[in-house]
Amino acid sequence: MRVLGVDPGLRTMGWGVIESDGSRMRHVANGLCRSDGKQELALRLVALHRQLTEVIALYAPEAAAIEQTFVNSDGAGSLKLGQARGVALLALAEAGLSIGEYAPNKVKKTVVGVGHAAKEQIDHMVRMQLPGAVPEGPDAADALAIALCHAVHLSTARAWATVRA
Repeated sequence: MRVLGVDPGLRTMGWGVIESDGSRMRHVANGLCRSDGKQELALRLVALHRQLTEVIALYAPEAAAIEQTFVNSDGAGSLKLGQARGVALLALAEAGLSIGEYAPNKVKKTVVGVGHAAKEQIDHMVRMQLPGAVPEGPDAADALAIALCHAVHLSTARAWATVRA
């Protein structure tokens, strides 16, 4: 199964595509969708949507996962992040993808083993679990981690369904 992971952001939205076959994972691609901070918000959101839609068309994922938004003390920043996340969800839904949503700590716990892992630890474990992967930046590494998390949870759900059948 081909899984697309998305790390939403207004300035930089990370994405990562992996192939999952049971417990075997393979890196396909990763990158960054960027918006111009000098443009008005609506144009930035359009740019992110277009870029992510192109990624979806190019790599044809069968499933997708996105990080849930956490609310911090900067309400305006949280709102803008939520809008970027909404644009990403729209692009995924328009493509007809089933979408998994994961809290940041769940992703870190699944991929690194601890829920409060640093960015460097995520990058390291992504490279370990996906040999040959070279994330384009921390946001792309996070997106690959989100894809890995989703693949693990899908595999576990399928295993449980087989046992119960």
